[in-house]
Amino acid sequence: MAVENNILSNGLIIARLERLPLIRKLLTIRIVIGSSTFFDAYTILALAFAMPQLASEWHLTPAMIGMIISASYVGQLFGAIFFGSLAEKIGRLGVLKITIILFVLMDCAVLFAWSGTSMLIIRFLQGLGIGAEVPVASAYINEFAGSKKRGKFFLLYEIIFPIGLMFAGVMGYFLVPLYGWKILFIIGLIPSIFMIPLRWCLPESPRWLASKNRLDEANAVVKDLEDRAIKKGYILAEPVVTIFTEPKKSSWKELFQGIYRKRTFTIWCLWVSAYMINNGLITWLPTLYKQIFHLPLETALSYGWMTSAVGVVASIICALYIDKVGRKKWYSCAFILAIIPFITLFFLGAKNPIQVLIFGSMAYAILQTITFSLYLYSSEIYPTRLRTIGTGMGSAWLRAGSSIGPLLVGSIVSFAGIEYVFLLFAGVALFGGLVTAIFAIETKGKVLEELSP
Repeated sequence: MAVENNILSNGLIIARLERLPLIRKLLTIRIVIGSSTFFDAYTILALAFAMPQLASEWHLTPAMIGMIISASYVGQLFGAIFFGSLAEKIGRLGVLKITIILFVLMDCAVLFAWSGTSMLIIRFLQGLGIGAEVPVASAYINEFAGSKKRGKFFLLYEIIFPIGLMFAGVMGYFLVPLYGWKILFIIGLIPSIFMIPLRWCLPESPRWLASKNRLDEANAVVKDLEDRAIKKGYILAEPVVTIFTEPKKSSWKELFQGIYRKRTFTIWCLWVSAYMINNGLITWLPTLYKQIFHLPLETALSYGWMTSAVGVVASIICALYIDKVGRKKWYSCAFILAIIPFITLFFLGAKNPIQVLIFGSMAYAILQTITFSLYLYSSEIYPTRLRTIGTGMGSAWLRAGSSIGPLLVGSIVSFAGIEYVFLLFAGVALFGGLVTAIFAIETKGKVLEELSP
């Protein structure tokens, strides 16, 4: 009887969450978490805009540049797996408190780097925090959202990530030539420090609390949200309870069993394909413009942030329309469309920077709609008991792809030529498109527990 009551109570909490309107408290949760995600993104790309100056100052080879850029992503890989698993045990908010502190400490350490090797080590350690932050934050925000507008609600949070990338480009263009590369990391550090106490003011995910049978705590969180909605004049519909049962015990092995096996391998392919291309592209572009095309530093940096800006516009369009189009159709079409500018660059030979700027930005913008929304999709295809570990392990392949991408670009540019980089990216996009079209499932408009029993 106690088990049945717990199942019923769990279903009631989910039903009450599903009927909630978009109140200020939910927006506050999104803003507080989103602000930190903004500076995660900013810090990831800040190195790309610092690198043209660092390469000259520290006499770095293309191979060493690729290793430094990749170090953060390797750290993110380990951070995503470890902290994703930890978030299933101690809660989403517990991990988010740890990651913001780790991120700030390592951002301070970057300011004291004195060589390529020291920067590589610091960026790896910083990557541990970044790798944990985004997948856990994604699961946390998704678990507050109702099914009908989940895509828009979540992606308007996630849009802060490409904006952070663009902001890094703008700051790099205006400040690095005047004040040096360290100014970029100082700008990212100061606001992040102020985000630390705000994390302690947020509620734990009621879905996670309910899954752990901490029903009184889950009820308190949901009741607070309901009271706020009623106070603002909203009339809440009667909750429609659907009974969703979860196994008493679960482990990471379930990711490779039953219906989740295909989902796991599919999402891994999407993560590695999209991020191998986009992070390989965006982190190298400023250095390519300067070293291959011998553009002035200011021009190289401005071209880099132009590409980031186009990515932001594409991301906003995706956030507004993905609930109507659907995830599977959007991703399939985006992968295939991205092949066109890459193949064009290959046949043109990528002989001048304007060609790379135009067609590279087109491809980046198209694929950015996938990269910035994959956290949404990953969080939708797993149940609460597996959501952070599944998203964390999936995004670990983001880190793997992001590590491989810069290394491949550096190697191919050194030994074959820049045009072959774009041929490789076209092949990877084709692979991603085929996997999506054949194996991905559609999630739009469905309750999380309905998608993942």
